[in-house]
Amino acid sequence: MNEQTTWITGASSGIGEALARESSKRGARVILSGRNVAELERVAAACGEALVLPFETTDYAALPDLVAQAWAWQGGIDVLINNAGISQRSLAEETGFEVYERIVAVDLLAPIALTQALLPRMIARKSGRLAFISSVAGKVGVPMRTAYSAAKFGLLGYADALRAELSVHGIQVHGIAPGSIRTNVSRNALTADGSARGFSDPAIDNGIAPDAAAAEMLDAMAAGQREIVVAQGVEKQMGELTRTPDALFDQVAALMARGYAAQLKAEH
Repeated sequence: MNEQTTWITGASSGIGEALARESSKRGARVILSGRNVAELERVAAACGEALVLPFETTDYAALPDLVAQAWAWQGGIDVLINNAGISQRSLAEETGFEVYERIVAVDLLAPIALTQALLPRMIARKSGRLAFISSVAGKVGVPMRTAYSAAKFGLLGYADALRAELSVHGIQVHGIAPGSIRTNVSRNALTADGSARGFSDPAIDNGIAPDAAAAEMLDAMAAGQREIVVAQGVEKQMGELTRTPDALFDQVAALMARGYAAQLKAEH
């Protein structure tokens, strides 16, 4: 990551903050995004070369200008890590539809929107990495997280399809499925009426330290792993049992290499 420019969303705390610090330690220039400017500036102060670029992830109309600012800072983006998100702790039968709308907007549509805004520039340059922080709950449906699982499953689906398309452009795509990481994710999770839960889970409190998780994620990305599970215990077993085989990723990518997209366009 030395002298590469890495853009991280949700960088003001938790996994995002840990990824920023670890990326900076490995020599990256970091762009830090989120909503809390004071916290972003705190994280930036602990990094080397850093740009604070705050925004609301669901402000889709603002994204073209933000991408232009981010790209102009160092003349390009080498790595985009879509990390910003929000979790859930509520039964489906008790959960208002507006909670589903909010979680899908933040956890699925927002990273898609940012990636789509950045994608033409990366394709034109024929290089880059895109990482999507999903969850073990994006591989296995977990109780009390129907909205969260739906969004995180969708995010991995987008990442997998995008990877196949971008395989002919030299751009790598990583789908990352963390288990319980020691952050405020459970405390900030939405309940049935959309309010924040306000307290944590024992599983989260005893989870992997964010710094250790970030280091494992970046090591796996550097090794070229396409699907990355960062978990322990039963959560790791869940992630590994549902891991997509590399041979299947290769098979789908081969479709693009054989002109699959051009063929479908011709048939239209």
